[in-house]
Amino acid sequence: MHTDLGALLAHSRSVITSLQEPNGAYPASPDFSAYRGYCWFRDGSFIADGVSAAGAVDSATRFFDWCSDVLLRHAGSIEEIVAAARAGQPVPDDRMLPARFTFAGDLGHDDWWDFQLDGYGTWLWAAVAHAERHGLDVQRWRRAAELTVDYLVSSWQRPCFDWWEEHSEQVHISTLGCIAAGLSAAASSGLIEGPRLEAALDARSAIDDLLHGDGTADGHLVKWIGDDAVDGSLSALISPLGVIPAADPLAAGTITAVRRDLSVDGGVHRFRADTFFGGGQWPLLTCFLGLAQAAVGDRDSARRALEWAANTATVDLMLPEQVDDHLLDPSFRQEWIDRWGTVATPLLWSHAMLLRLAVELGEVVE
Repeated sequence: MHTDLGALLAHSRSVITSLQEPNGAYPASPDFSAYRGYCWFRDGSFIADGVSAAGAVDSATRFFDWCSDVLLRHAGSIEEIVAAARAGQPVPDDRMLPARFTFAGDLGHDDWWDFQLDGYGTWLWAAVAHAERHGLDVQRWRRAAELTVDYLVSSWQRPCFDWWEEHSEQVHISTLGCIAAGLSAAASSGLIEGPRLEAALDARSAIDDLLHGDGTADGHLVKWIGDDAVDGSLSALISPLGVIPAADPLAAGTITAVRRDLSVDGGVHRFRADTFFGGGQWPLLTCFLGLAQAAVGDRDSARRALEWAANTATVDLMLPEQVDDHLLDPSFRQEWIDRWGTVATPLLWSHAMLLRLAVELGEVVE
């Protein structure tokens, strides 16, 4: 390994905690033009999970408090969405909850591919995991969790944009995995009860059936229903989300497919047709693959994933969103640079996933 791992891990935790807003929101990337000023529920939840595992307990708690506050602020909108869905008249996509909010918890005014369900499942899963990891009382987020469960139960079958803010016409397997993880966490933690609990368990069971049915092809999870390709985000369903148990043949099949189709010299691409900044390799996806490999007992491969991700750090120990060592379509790289500037660096999600995988492999963050 070319990078001092211990120094990078300590720096990664410091980058995340020092850039966190006073109210708990995490910026996706402080200076990247398209991300500046916004916090994503999905990215932020994985960021919080990473620093929680690395011992930054207060930082993660403050993020989940921020999520709860945002949801309570928008409770009226959530209740309207749920009521419309139950009446068989679902609201249009542009009235659904957004993927990201301003740090103040407001709706943004910039055009974005906003209707994404995954972050709302991810925050439930990560909040419960954090509380269980550190012996905290999860009930502080009870009302926000109830609103979230109602929202997900009413809407989980809807097509929406995926993790990469693409293909709003599809039902994405990684999105379903995040929803399933969140519903399971809410149910097991005692955050919900009665008819709400029953509805969550029913939805979770239906999602599981879908994942093992139309969500698979050739023994692996697929990018979206009706497709047969893989996506780098699918590794997360094995670990850390735990939606696909390590002993399930789908876990091994998905790991094999991601490695075969998306991994080049150790670094993982998002998907084969990716053209974003030329379609580079993502440290955070490589860490997700490493977590999945660790879950199935392949710790040597997981260690190599950690090393690859660590070696993408800049000289000042900042981790980027992606690197251009191997581009799927180099002709698109300059187009994105002209549009948004150079690749987002640092990306807090990259730093968080490095922390999460390192801790999983027994590294201590000093």
